[in-house]
Amino acid sequence: MRLRVEFTTEPFDLDEAPAHTLVAREVIEAGELDAVDVGPFGNTAEGRADAVLTAVDALLRKTLEAGATRISLQVNVIEEGE
Repeated sequence: MRLRVEFTTEPFDLDEAPAHTLVAREVIEAGELDAVDVGPFGNTAEGRADAVLTAVDALLRKTLEAGATRISLQVNVIEEGE
């Protein structure tokens, strides 16, 4: 099974990236994921289910430790051909 995760961390700061956003980027880029798109208002990653779920676990734990007060995420199953 393949999954796609989309997430944001808050609070936002458009002038300077908060520590939790930098941690989120590090976690996702270090994961064994096939596709990663990191942006200022949302982030997306795709990969095998076990890799995505491992990355989501680390993302939640580490961004909260780094000061995130809210994490919004959505996980979707990717059908063949998508």
